Amino acid sequence: MLNIQPVPAFRDNYIWVIHNRDYAVVIDPGIAFPVIDYLQTEKLQLCAILITHHHSDHTGGIAELRRLSAVPVYGPCNEAIAEVTHPVRENDQIDVPQLPLRLTVMDIPGHTRGHIAYYGTDPFALVFCGDTLFSCGCGRIFEGNAQQMYQSLQKLARLPEDTNIYCTHEYTLSNIRFARAVDPENRKLIELEITAQQRRRQNIPTLPSPLFLEKAVNPFLRCDQQALIESAQQHAAITLPDPLSVFSVLREWKNNF
Repeated sequence: MLNIQPVPAFRDNYIWVIHNRDYAVVIDPGIAFPVIDYLQTEKLQLCAILITHHHSDHTGGIAELRRLSAVPVYGPCNEAIAEVTHPVRENDQIDVPQLPLRLTVMDIPGHTRGHIAYYGTDPFALVFCGDTLFSCGCGRIFEGNAQQMYQSLQKLARLPEDTNIYCTHEYTLSNIRFARAVDPENRKLIELEITAQQRRRQNIPTLPSPLFLEKAVNPFLRCDQQALIESAQQHAAITLPDPLSVFSVLREWKNNF
């Protein structure tokens, strides 16, 4: 039986740890000490590190963790991350026999040029998507372009409806505030805000989020729906010809929200 535990780091990061009470895989360790503390407390042996992209709040703890145990580090082949020992790309499979765990790599550029995700189906559908798809939001576009990010989000949206989304920041409440400005009549969004507020008051993560819920509340996954089209057109004061144009307006709106 696999367990997936968020280890809080910095102000709002989650470092995900997948373990079977003996061995552990760590995803996007931006800093080492909370991971080391968790591994020692739970008496877990690190067996692999997975990286979604090169930003330091996702990679800063790799070197120190590898000084404790020289485990393989999987990461995007199209990004320069010195500590990555196993560069991976679209459709590569990663097997971690100690757990056991099998994940498939997805290329999802936009936030960065080489951003990747890790998708698995056992014991349930899940995807570790870094800073691309957030609960009720999406990542900023730093190195890619709007078309890449839109296509990456659509790619994630085509995963099975019951896929759990494991992103790496607790941005849910701020994302909901924007989503409600864009889509104020969305009842599921209003219900999600109540639930998320309750969880955060108890210091409980709002993650993971199921894909079927994201497709009902996340404005960046609904750029072909009339309510979002009208809202984006009103904000931009122009007619928008396609979902990509709607997405571009929504992302720029969110940047300055």
